Amino acid sequence: MSNTKDFIIEELRKRIDGFKSEAGEKTFGRVISVGDGIARVSGLGDAMMSEMLEFKSAAGSKFGVVLNLEEDSVGAIILDDTEGIKEGDEVVALKRILEVPVSEAIIGRVLNPLGKAVDGKEEIKTDKFYPVEKVAPGVITRESVKKPLQTGIKAIDAMIPIGRGQRELIIGDRQIGKTAIAIDTIINQKGQNVKCIYVAIGQKESKIAGIVAKLKEAGAMEFTTVILAGASDPASLLYIAPFAGSAMAEYFLDKGEDVLIVYDDLTKHAAAYRELSLLLRRPPGREAYPGDVFYLHSRLLERACKLNKDFGGGSITALPVIETQSGDVSAYIPTNVISITDGQIYLVPDLFYQGNRPAVDAGISVSRVGSAAQIKAMKKVAGKMRLEVAQYRELAAFAQFGSDLDEDTKRKLERGKRIVEILKQGQYAPMAVEDQVAIFFAVTQGLMDNVPVEKIVEFEPVMIEYIKARGAATLAKIKSSGELTDDISAELKKLIGDYKETVEYIVK
Repeated sequence: MSNTKDFIIEELRKRIDGFKSEAGEKTFGRVISVGDGIARVSGLGDAMMSEMLEFKSAAGSKFGVVLNLEEDSVGAIILDDTEGIKEGDEVVALKRILEVPVSEAIIGRVLNPLGKAVDGKEEIKTDKFYPVEKVAPGVITRESVKKPLQTGIKAIDAMIPIGRGQRELIIGDRQIGKTAIAIDTIINQKGQNVKCIYVAIGQKESKIAGIVAKLKEAGAMEFTTVILAGASDPASLLYIAPFAGSAMAEYFLDKGEDVLIVYDDLTKHAAAYRELSLLLRRPPGREAYPGDVFYLHSRLLERACKLNKDFGGGSITALPVIETQSGDVSAYIPTNVISITDGQIYLVPDLFYQGNRPAVDAGISVSRVGSAAQIKAMKKVAGKMRLEVAQYRELAAFAQFGSDLDEDTKRKLERGKRIVEILKQGQYAPMAVEDQVAIFFAVTQGLMDNVPVEKIVEFEPVMIEYIKARGAATLAKIKSSGELTDDISAELKKLIGDYKETVEYIVK
């Protein structure tokens, strides 16, 4: 018996000797009211904007973020359902702002905006976290955008080129191919050493499942992360989603890598922010949006940049998507985002329904980086194409009223018809830049003028296959040098001429 007693005493002594007292400081508050994903909390006088809060509820710990700082309370958004949280519950200020996990392990995964797996696989294991809100890189750290980001879409690479580090808006009505352009661009980054992040804001989960399946099929999930804030998720997650995606992109940026991030779409993001702001009783402004809705998107999109060599030389290219109502680009959110971005790709329903897909309107679309983001060969063959397409659309509208057209107008109309035909492109079929150069060379040099317009769709893909088979070295020269020298031009002209000899429907 005494042995047992001695053993217990010895064990207690060891525990007393090994005990370390740590005085910690915590700030506690109490829930005043809760509902609609919003909680008002008293007693957190020194809480900071965007600080994380832990709600100790009967259903376990739940987390929120401070969004309103008022005289006698703070307004917080809850990052989960509010079930179990009630008036009088204890709230702890965590003294840190919201962070998301970052590592190479996020590649190929579907995550929610808090970095939790929603693809049925294991959780992300990492000890590295990045804050969702971060000040954009300053002007001294940046350099001008000049390296192309090939979308693989002929109409865009030729007329509205995008560079690495650019912010190019994709804008148009619903169901006319905005997401299709973004997904094709992601697929085209295969082998380009670009990481991709697709942020789905308020989308149907069935639609995102289809997109993920298509990315897997194309082998693009190997370098892509999907951040999903679904239509059934709380507004707080929709609000945080693009910032979380940007934080994950910044992890790769800091390693000197190139990243493409798609925000699909910021119209739903603004609506979620409006919902939260109205519930927090912030004063409504135009269209009931809060006064800082411009700052909401500007602080997000300014995080896209091209850093100079001293700061790693990485880049984040942003493709925000905006949905318009009946083509109204003068609405509040579209005009805001147009003024923040470096150009816009404008999609038009009329072109879409006529079968011109992608339905890019060359007249109103613009890239403020322009030909600086094109290889020299593309610049040479596609330089005047945007003007020719815009002129053709003007002339086509005019020509239907009159039959007596001069030869110059007829020639422009015939050339314009062929350019419009070759700009048509199927979904999930991005095209390599050297193939595009060969096609544009053929049409701008007049080598397709004697191909009937209705046969262009048939002529073009077979011509490219012919050039690939017999002129692989020529295409390789364009790809490696980015130039279109006189020798390469002569080789292309001969290859296209040889192919035309094999085609029956050429007009002699």
